[in-house]
Amino acid sequence: MDAAARTAHDSTLQPFSEMEHYKHADELPPEIMADSYDKLERLCLKYMNEDDFSKVEQAYCFAAEKHCNQKRRSGEMYINHPVEVAIILADLKMDCDVVCAALLHDTVEDTETSLADVSGLFGDTVAELVDGVTKLTNIEVDSMDEKQALTLRKMFLAMSKDIRVIIVKLADRLHNMRTLAALREDRRLFKARETMDVYAPLADRLGMSSIKWELEDLSFFYLEPDAYQRIARMVAESREVRERYLTETIKTLTDELNRIGLEDFQINGRSKHYWSIYQKMKRKGKEFSEIYDLVALRVITHSVRDCYSTLGAVHTLWHPMPGRFKDYIAMPKVNNYQSLHTTVIGPTARPLEIQIRTYEMHEQAEYGIAAHWLYKKSGGSSASKTNDAQRLDDQINWLKHSLDWAASDEITDAKEYLHSLKVDLFDQEIFCLHAQRRGHGASCRLHAARLCLCRSHRGGKPLRRRQNQRCGGSAHARDQDGRPR
Repeated sequence: MDAAARTAHDSTLQPFSEMEHYKHADELPPEIMADSYDKLERLCLKYMNEDDFSKVEQAYCFAAEKHCNQKRRSGEMYINHPVEVAIILADLKMDCDVVCAALLHDTVEDTETSLADVSGLFGDTVAELVDGVTKLTNIEVDSMDEKQALTLRKMFLAMSKDIRVIIVKLADRLHNMRTLAALREDRRLFKARETMDVYAPLADRLGMSSIKWELEDLSFFYLEPDAYQRIARMVAESREVRERYLTETIKTLTDELNRIGLEDFQINGRSKHYWSIYQKMKRKGKEFSEIYDLVALRVITHSVRDCYSTLGAVHTLWHPMPGRFKDYIAMPKVNNYQSLHTTVIGPTARPLEIQIRTYEMHEQAEYGIAAHWLYKKSGGSSASKTNDAQRLDDQINWLKHSLDWAASDEITDAKEYLHSLKVDLFDQEIFCLHAQRRGHGASCRLHAARLCLCRSHRGGKPLRRRQNQRCGGSAHARDQDGRPR
């Protein structure tokens, strides 16, 4: 539980030995049941077997009984919070242990439950996940900078052990942001800033775009309420025109893809997120009325071949804008994101952004690193799933290796640590090639600020370079005008 959102505890919390230990949700007294447990049940039954769901149900009953005398600051029953966190994770199709950990993540911190109790009832893995999430919140320091630095160090240390701890923490933060209105204003602003600076970029780094976008928009709502409301109002006013435009555009593209013989594809229209719109307005110095690409199309196909066929059809229908094509299939992003991006001059002569990807790529884009456990659970019956699972394993291993320094205590100053972290982990990256050396050509990703993520021949550590430096053993530092220093 977030320290700022801690509930008032009843002075007579129920001891573990006196619990009823309900095993089925329908056995619980109505007054201690969560409002949305039915939704969690429906989501879990879509992908869990009977034994796994039974374990989740028992975890829910345990948490409901343990939290029965607690309320959130909003006045609602506390059990609603862990159930909502579990719903976020079940929607990502996370495994049974993760969903159980979400339901139990505040029991050790806020009730008389011990880790031994959790381990005895739900297994060592669930207990370790609960312990990891608990350690991320039990931090007592003097300054906000120090708190952020310690939180992040603990997060990356937990990530090196089991990345699922961070996934639970992100879901916990997401629900706390959804209910942030219950806190006083200074706490709302602090949590919103921390979310925008740390948690949203971390979700992006893990490839979890659905969580990243919502965290950004919720933070935007509290950090810049006037700008948020202005954009929300203008987006609402133009909704009817946008929806008519999308309907006509989707029909045109559908007819063309049918004509070239593509089958079983999906075309969806989506509106840009408010924070994305606001960032574009600031970056380009434009008013809302001058931002035309408020909507985008997403085409989902069955194969990479179909992706490129779709791209050809799109460029046949509409003229592509120069410099606006990106092939993330051939060269995936550092968070394993894959898709084709193109912007064309669409109907009514306005820019139209189109993303093209396979169903597997779409799953990875939405779930990110969480998809690893979905593939693991589904087994390797097909070659595509085996390859995707291996790619996700490689991503996890790379991520752990590249974040080793973040979990260490080499940097003792909190402000320096936070600055280095934001530069090294959360800035956008660019791709670069460095010259052949000793007969070996190589490519690497270079962060827009200064971190090169390639492994050098000098020990395998990340090489820090400025954006205008070349990578490689013989690269020389250069000034902004390109002259050697």
